[in-house]
Amino acid sequence: MKFLRNFDIDIIRLKDGEHTFPFEVNSDFFGHFPVNDLVSEGNLKVSVTLKKQGGVIEAWFEIQGQVKLTCDRSLEEYLHDLKTRERILYKYGPEEGELNEEVYLITNETAQINVAQFIYEFILLAIPPKKLHPKFGDEEEDSDEGVLVYSSITEESEKEFEPETNPLWEKLKKLKK
Repeated sequence: MKFLRNFDIDIIRLKDGEHTFPFEVNSDFFGHFPVNDLVSEGNLKVSVTLKKQGGVIEAWFEIQGQVKLTCDRSLEEYLHDLKTRERILYKYGPEEGELNEEVYLITNETAQINVAQFIYEFILLAIPPKKLHPKFGDEEEDSDEGVLVYSSITEESEKEFEPETNPLWEKLKKLKK
C-alpha cells in the first residue's frame, strides 16, 4: 500500500485554477491490484490535470503508452498502444461517497485524493474487447464478410408473430362506426 501513496494528490492547498500532476505506470503498479487476465505489464505515462473552481474539482486523466496483452486468436503476447482520456468530478459535500460513475463527493477536510484506482480502471476500460496481434492487422476486426444470415419464416411461424385480436376491441370498433 505504501507504493500506492505515490499516486496521492494533495488537494487541500490547491488554489483555484488548473494543476497538472505526472505519473509513471509500470509492471510494479499492476502488481498492487488484483490479478486479472487482461493486463499485468505495461509502460504508461499518466497526466492528471485538476481544475479547481468553487466547490468542484474536475480531474482529467490522460493515459498514453503500451500494455502487454495476449492475442485472442493466437494466444501470443504483444504490446498494444493505449491512449485514453477520461474525466472525474469531485464535489464538496457533507460526507464522502460516490454519486455516480463520474461524480464523487469529498468533504472540506479531505486533504488528498488517491488516483491509482482510477488510473487502473481507465487502463482496463481502454483495452479493446477483441485483442488481436498486430500481425492480424490486415483483417477487418468487425468485418461481417463470410457471415451468412438468413431467415426461414414459414406461414406457420408468421402466424405466431401476428398479434391476436381481442374481441372487445372489435366490438368497440363497430360501435365507433
